[in-house]
Amino acid sequence: MSTIAQLRHILKESRNIAVVGLSADWFRPSYFAAKYMQEHGYRIIPINPKYSEILGERCYPDLASVPDKIDIVDVFRKSADCAPIAQQAVAIGAKTLWLQIGVVNEEARHIAEAAGLSVVMDRCVKIEYARLFGGLGWFGVNTRVISSRRPV
Repeated sequence: MSTIAQLRHILKESRNIAVVGLSADWFRPSYFAAKYMQEHGYRIIPINPKYSEILGERCYPDLASVPDKIDIVDVFRKSADCAPIAQQAVAIGAKTLWLQIGVVNEEARHIAEAAGLSVVMDRCVKIEYARLFGGLGWFGVNTRVISSRRPV
């Protein structure tokens, strides 16, 4: 499990996020999260063979087709699809494999960690950024308190 320090380090040291399964539909969670991160200074690299462009960025059919350096491979796909994506992330030299909320795959974790990548599973990059760096707006308020208990 990723610690707060690890998440903070990943998000601070990374600038390019390849979003595997990014949708061009504004109401989809992948679009919402990618747009948020883009508006907070990250370069979003869409990975989806169905589109030519999303969020003003050229869309690629797979990770191997991206000519630029990728720091984080953010996965919005079924858990069963993640092992091959982890192999691609290793092959392109990504630093982090990030599996979104609800996406857990131990084989993908093993593949990525064995190659030296950081792995985050079952977490949303947008939620973690807002929580750790105070990204206000878009239905999020950072109280700087991490607790399920109400303040006294």
